[in-house]
Amino acid sequence: MRKMLAALSRLLQGPAAHRPVARVVVASRNYADFASEATFEIKKHDLHRLEEGPPTTAVMTREQGLQYYKTMQTIRRMELKADQLYKQKIIRGFCHLYDGQEACCVGIEAGINLTDHLITAYRAHGFTYTRGASVREILAELTGRVGGCAKGKGGSMHMYAKNFYGGNGIVGAQVPLGAGIALACKYFGKDEICLTLYGDGAANQGQIFETYNMAALWKLPCIFVCENNRYGMGTSVERAAASTDYYKRGDYIPGIRVDGMDVLAVREATKFAADHCRSGKGPVVMELQTYRYHGHSMSDPGVSYRTREEIQEVRSKSDPITLLKDRMVNNNLASVEELKEIDVEVRKEIEDAAQFATTDPEPPLDELGNYIYYKEPPFEVRGPNQWIRYKSVG
Repeated sequence: MRKMLAALSRLLQGPAAHRPVARVVVASRNYADFASEATFEIKKHDLHRLEEGPPTTAVMTREQGLQYYKTMQTIRRMELKADQLYKQKIIRGFCHLYDGQEACCVGIEAGINLTDHLITAYRAHGFTYTRGASVREILAELTGRVGGCAKGKGGSMHMYAKNFYGGNGIVGAQVPLGAGIALACKYFGKDEICLTLYGDGAANQGQIFETYNMAALWKLPCIFVCENNRYGMGTSVERAAASTDYYKRGDYIPGIRVDGMDVLAVREATKFAADHCRSGKGPVVMELQTYRYHGHSMSDPGVSYRTREEIQEVRSKSDPITLLKDRMVNNNLASVEELKEIDVEVRKEIEDAAQFATTDPEPPLDELGNYIYYKEPPFEVRGPNQWIRYKSVG
């Protein structure tokens, strides 16, 4: 034992003991190490009745890139959390998720003003967030709680924010409403526009073509946005439409077809269309070619009419978040570590919001009749039978 201790002592006192200890130093990069902006090429847009279209290059600053990345990542994580809560039967009823289409809402928002107006269909969570509602308010609305953006009474399809008119559950019905909002913008002489969104599944409806006609006649400042995610419920666009050139559907209305998986392409096309509308030239039809990763709704597994390999191919080649991330890292606008920090921050925000959405109280029954009308004197609302009455307060 003594011999072993002596040998160990000699080893520790040998040359190796006097060698400097190697230290792993992680050099933290400061803001001066990054480029302030970069220019990117974007896919050329297909045009209809337009001599010139949006630019094929786009400048993105570092700050813009970080903002777009965080917003898209927040929407992605929020939708995945909604999927989890739905499978736990905490969220009930209809629920249509937006993951895969994040570049559409983020790019559109980057190309317009907060004073502009927007109305969409039932896949509305992403736009609710970009229009100003918090993740807590959105998830609490999904779980039917008082802290929801519609006080727990609207659910997945009926969310609202300032200058955001939903969230509409009837397929295509929001399109005439959007033209009405655009008419109000023109009538009151405001330098504002309305973006009216619908999907490829709604694109064949007659009310949409009637709205096109009125909007063109009156030169309404309206951008009709078709979010073409390739499937109307479980039917592919090729099986549902004789012509899949949705950007040409306006006929006499100018149209643009855009890569809806590229946030910069969507931003530049939206800016172009918005300038067209503000200048008094009338409406524009804009088709965004995008893709949803989930099924049509939570009741649709999404793999009976398309293959898992197809979904995986889109994820690997065209994912909007990965595309933006690669652009930023490859052009020295951000580091991988910095973006990972944003991911951690986003995940924490989502978890905190989910905790709130599962513990916030449900609205009491005596508020059931409230907010039927805006700023109207209180009146009685009949309940489930003639003996039960609720008071409506605006």
